[in-house]
Amino acid sequence: MMASLLQCPTSPFPPSFSSINRRSPVLRFHFPFRHAVRCNLVDPIKFDNGKPYAPLLNTSPLHLSSTATSHLENTLPPFNKYDTRLRIFSGTANPALSHEIACYMGLELGKIKIKRFADGEIYVQLQESVRGCDVFLVQPTCPPANENLMELLIMIDACRRASAKTITAVIPYFGYARADRKTQGRESIAAKLVANLITEAGANRVLACDLHSGQSIGYFDIPVDHVYGQPVILDYLASKTICSDELVVVSPDVGGVARARAFAKKLSDAPLAIVDKRRHGHNVAEVMNLIGDVKGKVAVMVDDMIDTAGTITKGAALLHQEGAREVYACSTHAVFSPPAIERLSSGLFQEVIITNTIPVSEQNYFPQLTVLSVANLLGETIWRVHDDCSGGIEPYSSLGID
Repeated sequence: MMASLLQCPTSPFPPSFSSINRRSPVLRFHFPFRHAVRCNLVDPIKFDNGKPYAPLLNTSPLHLSSTATSHLENTLPPFNKYDTRLRIFSGTANPALSHEIACYMGLELGKIKIKRFADGEIYVQLQESVRGCDVFLVQPTCPPANENLMELLIMIDACRRASAKTITAVIPYFGYARADRKTQGRESIAAKLVANLITEAGANRVLACDLHSGQSIGYFDIPVDHVYGQPVILDYLASKTICSDELVVVSPDVGGVARARAFAKKLSDAPLAIVDKRRHGHNVAEVMNLIGDVKGKVAVMVDDMIDTAGTITKGAALLHQEGAREVYACSTHAVFSPPAIERLSSGLFQEVIITNTIPVSEQNYFPQLTVLSVANLLGETIWRVHDDCSGGIEPYSSLGID
């Protein structure tokens, strides 16, 4: 059974809700699990089924003395979502995720008009004032990548010309991230070009989720908050009743070893296996060998994205040949270019676990698919950026912020 996208209730925040405790109500979302499951963790993940947990000071008036409550009321202005200097706008790429983020934060999405002229040109107009505001634009550059990227650039330009104080591009999926280096002569480094475009358009900051490679952060001349979606998947896997002795984490290629090792450390320091492959062209991979033991074990393949699913399905076939009992595929970004759905639903995988950084259309649903939400993770990060708070300590930390 596939977990559906989250349904957000109406904001629970009363008009008099103070800015010090605006995040204390915790929205609870539950994903239907295919199995009753439990995995031991060396360092337990502080999440609840895809929902980030951030320790907050208990400053609710119910737990404060009358003197302290009076002091807070006199020194802190009441929180009003209509008066806040924080604004969140959504592009057309993933409005469902944008709505969930706003719902977690107790805000409403800003009013924005986006349309396309007959010749395909994009028109953007903000329909509310953002003068002096911290503006966050939620727009993954997922397929169609060029359309969504151009829309993001025009949204940034509209906010800059409307005198926004700061503009943060929230990019759950950063397109062109795979073109991050030159592997052959006369190639472009499109990741650097896109970083320059976003910066020159007027963005002051970028919030990205699971970039394809760490060096992409250095392509930006503005601050980048790099959020990892893996803790959401880790928390889901931690609910499974897989014995830690039977678990092995598999990297589908040598380049993903660091990601898989960090993932394995959180899952009871599980052993690691590596699929050695030879790539003969873009979106074409040939599996050559397996490094590690998977016989009789539950293999969890970890990657940052699934595009055509060629790499991960060939790796899964190799794992079954080597005696793996079950194979799980875990990925943050579900690009799902054809023929990914046919490959993933062929029976090689016990479950394919993804997040909603990229919207999945209904025609791409299949029985083994499970979709987890990163809305609360991104929402909490937005609050911390807005409040000038620290996002995290290290990559793959408990909150998942680099």
